[in-house]
Amino acid sequence: NGEGSAPPLFNCCLLHKGHHLVGCSDTEREDMYGLDGEEIYYYNFNKNKAVVAIPEFADSVSFRFPTDFEPCVYNLKCKSVSIYFPVFTDPPQTSIYPRDDVVVSVENTLICHVTGFFPPPVRVSWSKNNVNVTENITLSQYRPSSDGTYNLFSMLKIIPLEGETYSCTVNHKALQQPQTKIWDVEAVLPGIGPSAFCGVGLTLGLFGVVTGAYFCIKNFVRDKIESQRSFIGCR
Repeated sequence: NGEGSAPPLFNCCLLHKGHHLVGCSDTEREDMYGLDGEEIYYYNFNKNKAVVAIPEFADSVSFRFPTDFEPCVYNLKCKSVSIYFPVFTDPPQTSIYPRDDVVVSVENTLICHVTGFFPPPVRVSWSKNNVNVTENITLSQYRPSSDGTYNLFSMLKIIPLEGETYSCTVNHKALQQPQTKIWDVEAVLPGIGPSAFCGVGLTLGLFGVVTGAYFCIKNFVRDKIESQRSFIGCR
């Protein structure tokens, strides 16, 4: 480039976005690494072990974690740091839906999606026909959203039966009262519409064929009789 030429321009774009979430409270602790909104690693404090969430066929990853830290250390750190940040809260938005199309007596999974809340934690509970459910429940890790809030999923395995009612209840410090979403089992019966129309059409078609055949035979016999009468009259 000669003198007086414009300086070169450089374009830069963000291909991937990683995040590292560390949090603790009096009752919960979390350490999670993610990429593009998906978790790739988290630490299970209850079982005291690391969990890699990426598929087995992906490149292996390893993380170091200070497993010798006591829960009180995390709690003290959170409490000491919290004085430097303004206190604000965002209430969660909750929705409940089945993972698959509902078929009576076929296993399915109900998903309770809790999103847009700050800060963690939230408490999620399930009930079936107004009775508390504690088994066959899976809870995801807290996942950060681009607006600074968090979201998570709670999943309940069910075998839906007609007339049953399930509910997902969420508790959070920003809510004045628990937030409950209800889902009723809608029986999915075998589709009778197309079959019924097909059956009616087939019946009408057969009726038309039989009716047509009847009149054809009737006309043929009548013509035959008239023909014979004409022949006899001629003789």
